[in-house]
Amino acid sequence: MTGSTRLPTAMALLHQAARPDQLAGMARFGIVGDGRLGLSVPAMRGIARMLGHDHVLAQALWDTGIPDARMVAGMVADPALLTARQMDQWVKGFVSWDVCDQTCLNAFVKSPLAWRKVHLWSTRKDEFVRRAAFALLATLAVHDKGAGDAPFLEALALVEAAADDGRNFVKKAVNWALRNIGKRNPTLHAAAIACAQRIRQQGSPSARWIAADALRELNAASQCNPDARGVACKW
Repeated sequence: MTGSTRLPTAMALLHQAARPDQLAGMARFGIVGDGRLGLSVPAMRGIARMLGHDHVLAQALWDTGIPDARMVAGMVADPALLTARQMDQWVKGFVSWDVCDQTCLNAFVKSPLAWRKVHLWSTRKDEFVRRAAFALLATLAVHDKGAGDAPFLEALALVEAAADDGRNFVKKAVNWALRNIGKRNPTLHAAAIACAQRIRQQGSPSARWIAADALRELNAASQCNPDARGVACKW
C-alpha cells in the first residue's frame, strides 16, 4: 500500500486514541496547534510501530497539519529519504515545541543532513526554526555516537551566538544543547563550562539564565560519583 492509501487507516488510529479532555491542560504548557487531538507520546509511538516506516505516509500525515499526525510522521519517516527541501518545509510548519522536539528526535537526528541543518537553522529568525537547530544539536549530542569532539566544539560557537535570544522556546533549546554537549565526555564538559562562563559575561537576561542553569547542572555532573544516586556522570 502506498502512503496516500494508508492515510485513512493512520488517521483512524489517531482519532481512536484522541484525548480531547486533555487539550486545555496541554495548552497551559505550550502544547498547542489547530486540530490537535491530544494524544500521548506513548500512544503515538504505538501507532507508529503499527504503521511501520513509510516515507510516503509520513509526508501525507505531515500534510494534514494536525500536530499529533505530524509527530507520528516523524516517527514513521525514513530519515535517509529526507531531502533538504522536505526538512525545511517541515521545520517551517512547527507551531509547538513538542512537534519540533519530537521531529528532531525521531527523524532529523538520523538524517545525513542533520549537522548541516543545525548550522543553517541556528541563524534563522523564526522562533521554532531556531529552536529546531538547538533541539537537533541537543539530540545529536546524545544520539550521534560516531561523531568526534570537533563538530560539538564548533557548535558551541552557535550556542554562544544565540544566547542573547530571549524568546522562551529558543533560549530553552540553547540551554538544552549546551548542557547535553557538556555531558558527552570530559573534554566537551570543560569546553561547555568555559562556553557557559563566556555566555554569562554577555549580560542579557537570557544569557544569564542559560549560563546559570547550565553551570548548575554541569558542575553537579563534574562532582558526581558514578556509583551514587543523583546526577549521573555521562562519560
